[in-house]
Formats: sequence, structure tokens, C-alpha cells
Amino acid sequence: MNSLTSKHNTYRITIEETNTKAVREFQTITFEIEDREDMFAIVEKMKQSSGLDEQAATRLGVSIRLLGPLMMQDRKHPLFADFMPHFKTFMQNLKKRIKQS
Repeated sequence: MNSLTSKHNTYRITIEETNTKAVREFQTITFEIEDREDMFAIVEKMKQSSGLDEQAATRLGVSIRLLGPLMMQDRKHPLFADFMPHFKTFMQNLKKRIKQS
């Protein structure tokens, strides 16, 4: 294990289809990510300070930690170039709100 890995948290994300009327098997997507942030702590902060209900706050916390680092890593990619300034503003406002709570 290299030093970079030891400084990061590793998570396994699993998405399971739970309600389908199709005549097929339920689908599952699983992948692993490394993140410098504690995703569980972020989700807890979202639950306490975002003003969203528990499920929405959980979705927000997880989605921010999935999208944010990806965009930072590939910030010059055409997919992210136009959205990046808006995401930055959103994150600044979110952090400000959480600090005020």
C-alpha cells in the first residue's frame, strides 16, 4: 500500500435496483473509490445542517463526494468546463450554510 492510499478512505458503492416490473433480473452496480474526506461525516453534516430530509441529505452528501473530486481531477474536460464555476459557487454556499448551523 502506498502512502497516498493510506491517507485516503476507501469506499465501496453499491446501487441495487429494488423495484422493477421488467421480466429480467434486478441489476446491481458496484464500484470502489478513494476519498480524502470521511464520507460518513459529510453525510452526517448534511443531515444536521442542510435543511433537507434525511434521505435527501444522504443523497446530497454522497453525490457531492462522487462528483466533486471527479470534476477537480478532470476540470479541463469539456464535460465539466461550463459547470465547474457553478459547482464551485454551490460548494462555497453549502459550506457557508453548514458553518452557520
